[in-house]
Amino acid sequence: MDSSGAETSQTPALDLVRAHVERFNAAVRSGDFGQMVEEGFGDSAELAFEGVRVGPFRGKDAIARAYAEQPPDDEVAILRTNEQGAEMVVVDYAWMAAPKERAGSMIFRLRDGKIDRLLVTFG
Repeated sequence: MDSSGAETSQTPALDLVRAHVERFNAAVRSGDFGQMVEEGFGDSAELAFEGVRVGPFRGKDAIARAYAEQPPDDEVAILRTNEQGAEMVVVDYAWMAAPKERAGSMIFRLRDGKIDRLLVTFG
């Protein structure tokens, strides 16, 4: 952990996940999710949700439209990470409105330095 209490990343997979969360939070603040989608997701990526009736969205264009049409309204905090090999990372997250309360998980499948599939669970 670093001095702020956050875990420090040691691998390219964890670095990619942390960069995605930083871009996500910046996008929530600005309302512009374009850079987050362009830099983080592969061309044929999938964004899926469990616990809400939305998606899945397949392909970078569909993901960009989803964020533009239904933007999240809160930033996230990483509570825990669990790297499962070089291409899978499970992140327990909290909404900043309740930064110590687990809101769900983000399950990242990574390929070629990009997000290939992101499953966001609630609860």
